[in-house]
Amino acid sequence: MSAQLEETDITGKEVRGPLIHRQSAWTRVTHWVWAICLFFLLLSGLQIFNAHPALYIGQESGFEYDNAVLRMQAFNTPDGPRGRTTLFGQTFDTTGLFGMSGPEARPQFQGFPGWATIPSFRDLATGRVVHFFFAWLFVATLFVWFLASFLNGHLRRDIVPRGEDWQALPGDVAAHARFRFRHGRSYNPLQKLAYATIFFVLFPLIILTGLTMSPGMDAAWPWLLDVFGGRQTARTIHFIVMVLLVLFFIIHVVMVVAAGPINEMRSMITGWYRAEPGTPGQEGDRP
Repeated sequence: MSAQLEETDITGKEVRGPLIHRQSAWTRVTHWVWAICLFFLLLSGLQIFNAHPALYIGQESGFEYDNAVLRMQAFNTPDGPRGRTTLFGQTFDTTGLFGMSGPEARPQFQGFPGWATIPSFRDLATGRVVHFFFAWLFVATLFVWFLASFLNGHLRRDIVPRGEDWQALPGDVAAHARFRFRHGRSYNPLQKLAYATIFFVLFPLIILTGLTMSPGMDAAWPWLLDVFGGRQTARTIHFIVMVLLVLFFIIHVVMVVAAGPINEMRSMITGWYRAEPGTPGQEGDRP
């Protein structure tokens, strides 16, 4: 990282890149609110999933059906109970993680283990209260972010990929694969594509599929059921998007560490970012 943010001039003196104000207060605040919301949404969502740990495509569902695309259950065997996960007809022994978890003396027979849910014990009512609270906080924060980002130009400047971004994307992917990062004023093409996918595809999908699972919203907006092919399909899409967001979070953290955690964290806490030498703008410049 230091080799990219510092270079040596002809006299042998180290020259540091300019410190620029890269992230607005709106971006920083909403970023951390989303992080908190998604944490509670994930763990409370797994609590809700455990009430019926199976996913279906279409309208029909239930314990008496054998049409699940994903099912986590516990089964009695000659050697005792075991946890099993069935995915698209393929069954895996997932004892200790999915279907059956916890200590051998007091096993938990549920989809996801208690340490991964809020609350850590079976309490669907509390899980739903927590989930709905942070879901609406998430939606409100997303609305604020879209409004502020539209007005201050962040959406157009840093999120929506342009023609030159698409042209530079293959080279940027190759640079990321070699852990070579550009520390500039704006986001690189891969960042823009990733953030645009999150904001314009995954976030709307997880919100709309969540609304589709609500009988009240189905009565008000019956077209949601037609768009997503039924409540059970919406539940499956909701789960898949959750998995994709978790994967994005993991990759996001890895990239932050690889690109320089101090510089990246300072940017999202204070707004100030150390760019590469030669980046347009002087020390303390505010775009």
